[in-house]
Amino acid sequence: MKNIVLIGFMGVGKGSVAREIIKISDYMAVDTDDLIESMENKKIKKIFEDEGEKYFRKLEKKVALWLEDSVKNTIISTGGGFYKVENLKNIGKIVLLDSPFEKILERIKNHPNAKKKLAKRPLLQDLKKAKELYDIRRPEYLSVADIVIDVSEKNLQKIAKEILKKVK
Repeated sequence: MKNIVLIGFMGVGKGSVAREIIKISDYMAVDTDDLIESMENKKIKKIFEDEGEKYFRKLEKKVALWLEDSVKNTIISTGGGFYKVENLKNIGKIVLLDSPFEKILERIKNHPNAKKKLAKRPLLQDLKKAKELYDIRRPEYLSVADIVIDVSEKNLQKIAKEILKKVK
């Protein structure tokens, strides 16, 4: 068993999918944003406010190196920009959770904790800029992904099963 690295735009459901996979498999799971928050003892939003995006990307790089050296047989859910780390392919099989931008927003807005979900994503505060970022990132996600899963019309269980089937 090799690591499975879930990439995709913020709010696409990487953490939710990771939690679903661990329910039906022998994998463990970690979240890169959670690791960064633990390292810094600060929420991602606060790191962006206090230190800026450039500093945050350095923290992602540090986490990526640790994951490559220390983590095996794990589902790794990542932040939306984590796909840019240089050693991504060395960490595990890259699975893109793909969805149209509008479906991602709909998913977040329909979530029981919608306000909290939106508030913790600094780059989603301006929807016009977020859409521009999505349009830039999507082709980049596609270029690094080993596997692409369209998640827009599927439930978590179906997505998890599809990922496990394609990774084996």
